[in-house]
Amino acid sequence: MPNPKRRHSHSRTRTRRAHDSLNTPQFYLDKDTGEAKVPHRIDLKTGVFKGRKIIDVKETE
Repeated sequence: MPNPKRRHSHSRTRTRRAHDSLNTPQFYLDKDTGEAKVPHRIDLKTGVFKGRKIIDVKETE
C-alpha cells in the first residue's frame, strides 16, 4: 500500500478543506405572504408554483 513520501503543508491542507464548510440554505421572501420559501419548489400550503396553481390542496381545520 503506498504511503506519502512527504508531508503536506498547512496551506495545501487548508486549501483542500476550504470546500468542506457548510453552506447556508438558500431562500427567498414570498411577495404575497412574506414567508421565507425554498426556491424551485411547490408551496404545499397553497399549491402554487411560479404564480400558477399546480396541485389542489385540501383545507384542514
